[in-house]
Amino acid sequence: MPINKEVYQAILRELEGKNVTLVAVSKTKSVEDIQTLYDLGQRDFGENYVQELADKQQLLPTGIRWHFIGHLQTNKVKFLAPFIYMIQSVDSLKLLLEIDKHAAKNLRSIRCLLQIHIAREETKFGLNNEELDSLLLTVNQNRQEGRFSHSVIGGCMGMASLTENKMQIREEFDYLRSVFEKIKTKFPSDPVDTLSMGMSSDYNIAIEAGSTMIRIGTLIFGER
Repeated sequence: MPINKEVYQAILRELEGKNVTLVAVSKTKSVEDIQTLYDLGQRDFGENYVQELADKQQLLPTGIRWHFIGHLQTNKVKFLAPFIYMIQSVDSLKLLLEIDKHAAKNLRSIRCLLQIHIAREETKFGLNNEELDSLLLTVNQNRQEGRFSHSVIGGCMGMASLTENKMQIREEFDYLRSVFEKIKTKFPSDPVDTLSMGMSSDYNIAIEAGSTMIRIGTLIFGER
């Protein structure tokens, strides 16, 4: 299915003046499709699978800002560390430690978003409130001792429940916005400026709730 250029341009018009970044979710999509969207001016692309992303990265322009948005295993971090722009799915302290280690090996800093569990589906990944507080405390303690210097906490990411209930979706996004504000206060020296929420089916609700980054695949690339 060809890229829906009209929908893509319409979304960009919607975002004008709103300080919201569009990440085009290109998992399972061809290098040619991604190149087409790149040629239209799109720079931020999101992928879910490490090997697929590593393969595409070698074939596409270096100007792309790659976002990893899928569940990330610690043993796969080393494949992303040399080039990844942002890892949006940090859901454990163990994973953040691994990202920091491999970022240091590659002499670079990697922007990270903490993935928060906001949906009612148990199958979705993410930190709960207790896990988040523990992670924030540990990172801050380590920062004071000079560790975690290669991972940058840029904000948080979450996925709302798959439901037609717009009120429920809005409540989940409002909760994520409150978590974002809490992270800001915990890391005053980090550029905590990214609240990644909203996908093809609910991005309008997310923007109303304060999202600064939306992740859209189906509307642009069509069904997988």
